[in-house]
Amino acid sequence: MVITPLQLVDEPLVINETIAPGTIDYGIGLRQTTPLPVEGRADLLVEHRDAGSQVEDIRLRAAYSAGFEIPCARCIEPVPLTLAGDFDLIFRPEEADADPGEHAITPDETEIGYYQKSGLSLEDVVREQVLLSLPGRTLCKPGCKGLCPRCGQNLNLATCSCGEGPSDPRWNALADLAARLEFKH
Repeated sequence: MVITPLQLVDEPLVINETIAPGTIDYGIGLRQTTPLPVEGRADLLVEHRDAGSQVEDIRLRAAYSAGFEIPCARCIEPVPLTLAGDFDLIFRPEEADADPGEHAITPDETEIGYYQKSGLSLEDVVREQVLLSLPGRTLCKPGCKGLCPRCGQNLNLATCSCGEGPSDPRWNALADLAARLEFKH
């Protein structure tokens, strides 16, 4: 769904969209598993600038919620996850602030996104908000053992015989490091 200022001239646009799984590519192994409803509204904010010019900003307020799968940070098995959030964002036309050269921006301007002449893509905004709502690290279970660094075996499912083989001789210098360190309590 593309939102344009022309759609918002007379009245706000009520948003009641459902994004099907597979519509948005989230990258990084994140996969949407349930439909993602987005409900909210878009308003036109006209900013009057000097010399009689004006800028048509779009204010987008909405909420979303859906089921996702993300790889475990240790064993890379898929972990089911529900992500939900709401946002209140302002978007300005790209060319509105395209002054040549460097200039200082105010703290308020750091909160403004930009849209292209064709309009603001709701899917792009939702993708960004979903990615921002991801937890820092996701584990399949608190005691996840991860993967064997040598053979790649998921140690939650089976043990491997890699630990029984000879160790890399380059690590021998650090083998008794813990015993040599003096710990102060």
